[in-house]
Amino acid sequence: MYRSLTEHDDERASAYIVAGELTASARLDIYRNTFMSNLTGALRISYPAIRRLVGAEFFEGAAAIFVQQQVPRGACLDDYGAEFAGFLERFPPAAGISYLPGVARLEWAVNTAMHAPDAAALDLDRLAAAGQAHNGRIALVPHPSVGLVHDAHPVDAIWRAVLAQDDAAMAAITLDGNPAWLLVDREETGVEVTRIGENAWRLMSELLAARSLQAAFAMVVDMDVPAMLAEHLAAGRFVDFKVADQTGPL
Repeated sequence: MYRSLTEHDDERASAYIVAGELTASARLDIYRNTFMSNLTGALRISYPAIRRLVGAEFFEGAAAIFVQQQVPRGACLDDYGAEFAGFLERFPPAAGISYLPGVARLEWAVNTAMHAPDAAALDLDRLAAAGQAHNGRIALVPHPSVGLVHDAHPVDAIWRAVLAQDDAAMAAITLDGNPAWLLVDREETGVEVTRIGENAWRLMSELLAARSLQAAFAMVVDMDVPAMLAEHLAAGRFVDFKVADQTGPL
């Protein structure tokens, strides 16, 4: 059926359709148009900054090609489009906009944070008791909204300027030598995109990968790791823990 929808190959699908007043091909055309429209609309909602950066016509064309290549993994449209940044990296017409995939990765992280389920923050007393018993082999479980984005370009500044339609801010952005190390999460006030230092980003990356606290701490230097961890815990960015093995990830 997906092949029929994206490649206009109706022969196999037609065998399962009762034509009635409309031919099987006509019925498939109606379903195909609805299907493509829904998926393209989902991309439009998830990637508003990308659409503004490239223009509506370019975006709609790119989205149509992406939909032909990328099968939905489920029925929820909010979950469709995770691979769009990778698609843009390989899409020749977008090659001249080097920061475009990075902005797309940021927009997907924001979309993920926005739609992530709620989860109660980790009980710190429970964590402290477990830490004493397991000698640093605790691996934290992040809140579903937490994500990280890194790009060689200041994609956060670009994203904000584009959504605000602030041409002056966009013109003032220096693309080179201004990498972005970003933490994305959902707080009480909504989704937050925060610039953090490279070491702080790498620490969080280790923690999100289920590295034990002991192993994660050993991989980061030149920063107050306990203070950084305390900040993440206070912000509710972790919701549970597991006991890791001695080598690292669970």
